[in-house]
Amino acid sequence: MRRQFYNILYFAQKRGFAVCQRIADRIGVRARVVRTSFIYLTFVTLGFGFAMYLFLAFWLRIKDLVYTKRSSVFDL
Repeated sequence: MRRQFYNILYFAQKRGFAVCQRIADRIGVRARVVRTSFIYLTFVTLGFGFAMYLFLAFWLRIKDLVYTKRSSVFDL
């Protein structure tokens, strides 16, 4: 079982992890630059989504506080 896991891991490393190297060879830069760019891009996109979520939550909370439903005219 353990040997089979390492065979699959070795296959993935040999075939799958050469993507950054191939992209780097294609555009003429080092593979390290491509890898770090992917890492930073991942953090930026995840951070953007989380920041957008917080902004919308804050905005909806403010909207609910401003536009409260009044039951009658005398609640002003």
